[in-house]
Amino acid sequence: MLLVVTYSRAARRDLRNVCRAHEDCVVRQFGRAVLFSGTEFGAFQALRFHEKHGLDVQIEHVEPFEPSDVPIHVREAAERYEAREEPATPYKRFASGRDIPDPEHLRGVDL
Repeated sequence: MLLVVTYSRAARRDLRNVCRAHEDCVVRQFGRAVLFSGTEFGAFQALRFHEKHGLDVQIEHVEPFEPSDVPIHVREAAERYEAREEPATPYKRFASGRDIPDPEHLRGVDL
């Protein structure tokens, strides 16, 4: 998929118009951003914006996120944290003394 982010009023207006006219290539719209399908037509739409609006448009190639792509210890930590008894407990306090990664460790490791 292609993520197109707009940074000007004119680019946002044109993005809305294209999304209305070409719903078939829009995966999801977020106001100033849109996910276009990973097709040549989706790429065509993204490149149109770049040609017309230059630096007011950012294009990123993105891949869907699958939980199975994340290490098991991170998935288990998320599951255990969301099943906690006290919903207001911050993760740092929850992780302390448990066999799950602390937040500093998680911040320091790339996926």
